[in-house]
Amino acid sequence: MKLKVDQQADALYLTLSDAPASRTEEVSPGVFVDYDEQDRVVGIEMLYLSKRAPDLDLRRLQFETVPEAG
Repeated sequence: MKLKVDQQADALYLTLSDAPASRTEEVSPGVFVDYDEQDRVVGIEMLYLSKRAPDLDLRRLQFETVPEAG
């Protein structure tokens, strides 16, 4: 998994797989989901990042893994 923030494009892209995207669907204004040939999600792009998260501090990204429910 890879997270890329392009400040010039004001966009965030989350790569979930190295598989190439075969189609893209806009699921909400400015939010795009990329799918592979098997219709699995391979990436998610969010445009207008500064408007969606105006207080975002890119130096302080936090990742959290939630434990599985047993």
